[in-house]
Amino acid sequence: MAFVSQVVKKGLDSAAADFLELASEQRLEILSRLYEQNQKVSTVAKDIEATVPEVFRNFERLVKAGLISKEPDGSYSISTAGRLMCNQISLVRFLSENKRYLKTHGFPDISEKFLQRIVALESGEQVKGFVKVLEKWRAIYENAETYIYNVLFEVPYTADFIEPIAKKASRGIRVRSVFSSSAIIPSDRKQVFEKHGFRKLIEEGRVERRMKEDVRTVVILNEKEACVMFPASDGSPDMSEGFYSKNPRFHEWCLDYFMYCWERSGPFSESKLKNA
Repeated sequence: MAFVSQVVKKGLDSAAADFLELASEQRLEILSRLYEQNQKVSTVAKDIEATVPEVFRNFERLVKAGLISKEPDGSYSISTAGRLMCNQISLVRFLSENKRYLKTHGFPDISEKFLQRIVALESGEQVKGFVKVLEKWRAIYENAETYIYNVLFEVPYTADFIEPIAKKASRGIRVRSVFSSSAIIPSDRKQVFEKHGFRKLIEEGRVERRMKEDVRTVVILNEKEACVMFPASDGSPDMSEGFYSKNPRFHEWCLDYFMYCWERSGPFSESKLKNA
């Protein structure tokens, strides 16, 4: 046990040293610039409006830390370790920028493999307020050209939402939804379904539905944009605040999460739905 503790401590000491090298806005700026392309000290100094000696000292610190290296032409390149470190910096930035949100929300139903990729959501625009969330939700439906995918705790069965889905499905756009087994539905759902021919679309396989035991994280996406809403700290779904983006990495995370839920969901059962 003592040997293990020593190994762990040594690892922590090394990590602490790396964090110390990153505890500088200028060094972070240097890493970020070298992540994109090789650059010379004088070029970076001019771009960030700093003195060459000051920037050179920070370049040297990063070289000593093994995060960048000097090339024969006098420019500097980022190392593999530096590139990986930049990815972790993106994660820290995402967490720092969303501290307020993370105080009241969590990831209780997100598996480890998706948590490890949570930095993919850094480009997300924070959408606050139930009305604004619904506007994004509706826009995703209306903008769809290939598919509409959902992981939903509950869905507003109003014409504003059902009609766009019905129209898209009738035109050959794939519609797939994973519903919570505890989903709540309005009393007039049947009439809304019949009015827009939803039953027929389901029977024809144009609209596919599955059911998951416990949905807390809500995801809505089409082929080019996505929105994700994480549950409140007490684990209850929260559709009053979320993240939206057209960024490919953000979209990929949401698409992968939808497919993960879809593949692990069972048949849809009307009998499990609860009336409002």
